[in-house]
Amino acid sequence: MLSAQATDRSVNKATAGLFAAAATPQAMLDLGLRRLKNHIRTIGLYNTKAANIMKTCGLLLARHGGEVPSTRAALEALPGVGRKTANVILNTAFGQPTIAVDTHIFRVANRTGLAPGRTVIEVEKNLLKAVPARYRQDAHHWLILHGRYTCVARKPRCGSCVIYDLCTYPDKLDA
Repeated sequence: MLSAQATDRSVNKATAGLFAAAATPQAMLDLGLRRLKNHIRTIGLYNTKAANIMKTCGLLLARHGGEVPSTRAALEALPGVGRKTANVILNTAFGQPTIAVDTHIFRVANRTGLAPGRTVIEVEKNLLKAVPARYRQDAHHWLILHGRYTCVARKPRCGSCVIYDLCTYPDKLDA
């Protein structure tokens, strides 16, 4: 929930102190909105995120016994949780064979020809067809890292790309 429009570094820095202060939904509610905002104020959109976290913690306690639910429908019913976040949770926390599609993965899937699509959901469906089930647990992490560090948006590093010979990107740079 905190990672939207924020860097991993800023989220990791903020959550270290936050989770030390409040590691459960009840503890988060006990922390209160003002102190929660204090912990995450360095993260973009922190006011909205803090409000969503407080609402979500209340719902986790009221509807799910304080536990994170393991179904897409239940996750997406929580404030601030969309399809991408639900997929990350389902895959990472519950081992379900889903693939979350963010801007990096959307770019890699389209640029390389691995799973082209005009929408995030189309790319997700095509990735689920293209990626064998045994690799889906880690596929999101591999693809996001490839998009973040090699197949970058403005100046892709084609010369260091391990799939250069398989890539269908028409504007790729010579290796």
